[in-house]
Amino acid sequence: MSHKQPRVLVTREIPEAGLSILRQCCEVTVFSSEQQPTREQLAALLPTYDALLTMLTDPIDRELMATAPQLRVISNYAVGYNNIDIQAAEELGIAVTNTPGAMTDATADIAWALLMAVTRRIVEGDAYVRAGKWTGWAPSLLLGMEYGGKTLGIIGAGRIGLAIAKRARAFDMNVVYYNRRRLDEATEQQYGLSYVDLDTLVRSSDILSVNVPYSAESHHLLNADLLARMKPTAYLINTARGAIVEEAALVEALRTGQLAGAGLDVFEKEPEVHPGLLELPNVVLAPHLGSSTVETRDRMAVLAAENIVRVLRGEPPHSLVTSN
Repeated sequence: MSHKQPRVLVTREIPEAGLSILRQCCEVTVFSSEQQPTREQLAALLPTYDALLTMLTDPIDRELMATAPQLRVISNYAVGYNNIDIQAAEELGIAVTNTPGAMTDATADIAWALLMAVTRRIVEGDAYVRAGKWTGWAPSLLLGMEYGGKTLGIIGAGRIGLAIAKRARAFDMNVVYYNRRRLDEATEQQYGLSYVDLDTLVRSSDILSVNVPYSAESHHLLNADLLARMKPTAYLINTARGAIVEEAALVEALRTGQLAGAGLDVFEKEPEVHPGLLELPNVVLAPHLGSSTVETRDRMAVLAAENIVRVLRGEPPHSLVTSN
């Protein structure tokens, strides 16, 4: 590093735990606590910065990176990075980093919170009580699903998928999973997992949890065809990325009773939500709360900041993203 401090642009205010690390060795500019910069604002600011700390909501393409000759690192404050053109960054010599591991437990917890809320009809029940409709205990009021002996299907058994499976053991569920690559036997045994193909998983799951990373391959992976193969008593939980599920097809499946319900933390065109979902009582909708715990956001901030500092010092970052 030269005697002049490197400059870091942070597109939205992140926890102080991360900002203080950056301030120790860099000149830090936080764009705003309220809103993300527009593309034009970013393009105007970026040329004078050495590092950029971005949110998942900031699209960073080749053209934008090309305007910033000093830029050495883009640190994404997220585990996903589909907002950044990784190949272009590599060609321009810009390191891209993310925050994996920091949000594993928080995301697994929100998957279970959605799973339990939709299958035990908590949100419907809450609305029922608030509307003054409850007249007392009744044998058939808002009946839900028990978990013991039921099958939980996990699509994508990475860190978060495994953490969800670990929690399922406490509920005596059978857990099946589908991955592009099968896990080793020791991991399967540790988490009580059985490997099945995608068709078997979709047909046999009572609850299906989506945990694959988003890519061109996983876009609309759960389309009308796959949703039609699910049991009519089954529930879909998505805490990965909205566009992995074909939202219009999901609305149709939920509307026609082809599917019992869904718990969604992510949507195809966030923050827009398909109007059909808003009308359905058998869906629980959360505003992308996967990593929303105080502890997780602090860990993410520290990791995102340390990644920047390490790259600027010429050291390898904790979590480098590559295009292959």
